[in-house]
Amino acid sequence: MSSIVAIVGRPNVGKSTFFNRLIQRRDAIVDSVSGVTRDRNYGKSEWNGREFSVIDTGGYVKGSDDVFEGEIRRQVSLAIDEADAIIFVVDVEEGITPMDAEVARLLRKETKPIFVAVNKVDSSKRMDDTFEFYNLGLGEIFPIAGMSGSGTGDLLDAVVAALPVEEELTTEEDELPRFAVVGRPNAGKSSFINALIGEDRYIVTDIAGTTRDAIDTRFNQFGFDFNLVDTAGIRRKSKVKEDLEFYSVMRSIRAIEHSDVCILMVDATRGFEGQDQNIFWLAEKNRKGVVILVNKWDLVEKDTMTTKQFEDKIREEIAPFTDVPIVFTSTVTKQRLLKALETAVAVYENRKQRISTSKFNEAMLPVVEHTPPPAIKGKYIKIKYCMQLPTPTPQFVFFANLPQYIKDPYKRYIENKLREIYNFEGVPIDIFFRQK
Repeated sequence: MSSIVAIVGRPNVGKSTFFNRLIQRRDAIVDSVSGVTRDRNYGKSEWNGREFSVIDTGGYVKGSDDVFEGEIRRQVSLAIDEADAIIFVVDVEEGITPMDAEVARLLRKETKPIFVAVNKVDSSKRMDDTFEFYNLGLGEIFPIAGMSGSGTGDLLDAVVAALPVEEELTTEEDELPRFAVVGRPNAGKSSFINALIGEDRYIVTDIAGTTRDAIDTRFNQFGFDFNLVDTAGIRRKSKVKEDLEFYSVMRSIRAIEHSDVCILMVDATRGFEGQDQNIFWLAEKNRKGVVILVNKWDLVEKDTMTTKQFEDKIREEIAPFTDVPIVFTSTVTKQRLLKALETAVAVYENRKQRISTSKFNEAMLPVVEHTPPPAIKGKYIKIKYCMQLPTPTPQFVFFANLPQYIKDPYKRYIENKLREIYNFEGVPIDIFFRQK
C-alpha cells in the first residue's frame, strides 16, 4: 500500500500548481480523482521507484479570514493525523505571514517528517529571500518553483527517503481478502460492523494493519473468512464541525488502497450524494471491487421511493461503470447483512478470476467478427487475437492491425460484451488495443 503525502498551506501559495506537477510528472501516474470541490485533491505520484498518494488540502476554504483561520487549523490537523509526510508550501514573494506562523506552530508539535517548500523561487535573487523561512523552526527548507518544476527533484528525494518502508505481506491473515467499509460519516459503517461482529467476541481477531488507522478485523463466521478494514469509529468529538466532505475523502483513501473490495455505505435517507459518488470513483480509479450498500432502508417511505427507482438513480450517477451490485440493508433490523457479505465475496472472486487464452478467443473473436470496428478513412481494422494479461486486476488486450483507429465507443462495446459473457460484476476492467 502506498504512503500518503499531504500538501498544506494557506491559499494562493501555489499548492495546486505543485500538486498538479506531482500527479502529471510521470507516465505511471494515474489520473487524479475529482473531489467535491472545483479543485482536484487526490492523485498518485511516483518518484525514485516509490509510489505514493498525494492529497492537496486546498480549495475547501470559503468565506472571510476569520472563517479561514479555523478551517485551515482543522485541515492541517487532519492532514497531520492521516499523512505519512507533510509538505508545507509557503510563498517567497510574501514572506512569513501570520497564517504561515500559525500553521508552523501546529506542525512543530509533530514528530512526522515535515518539509517546507518555499514556492515561486524562480531566480537567484529570490533565493536569498528564502532564508527568512528558517524562522518557522521546521528545519531545512526547499526552494522550488511549482510552475517550472525547479527544485522539486531535491524535495521529492527527501520526501520519499522519509516515507515508511513498505512491509511485505507474509502472514496468513495478510493473505485473506480485505473488504474496506467506506462511506461518508453517519452512513452506518460502525453499525454495520458491530452488527456483523455481534456479542460473540471470540470470532474476532484484531490484527494491526500497516497503518495506525486501518485495523483489520478478522471475520470468520457463517462460512466466511476475510479481513474487514474498518474506517468507522475513529472520528473525534473535537472534529464534529469539520468539513464532512474533506474528512470522508481523507479517511477513505487509505482504506480503499488497503483493500480488495470496497463496501460503500450509502445513507438511504439522504440518497446517493456527491460525496458518495466521489468515494465510489476513488475505488474505481484504484481498480478495486465495489459493492454499494444502501443502509437505513427501514427508514425510507416505500410509497415515495421504491427499490427500483433508488437503484436506477444510483446507476445513473455512476455511469458508465454500472455493473455494480447494489444491496439494500438495515443494520437495525439486520436486513440483508449476510446478503451483503455474500455479494462482497462474489465480487472478490470475480476480481481474481482468470480466463485461459484459448477460451477467451473462442468467446470474444466471434463477437468481433460479428461487429468489427468501423472503418476509418477507408482502412479496415482487423482484430485477430486477444488475451487476459497476468495482472492483479482484470486487464485484457486485443491485437489489431490498426489499433490507433479504434475509438472509445467500440472499446465500451467490447467491454459490455465481455461483461455479458463473463461475470465481472462490481469489478473495474481495463481493455487495451495493441499492434499485433
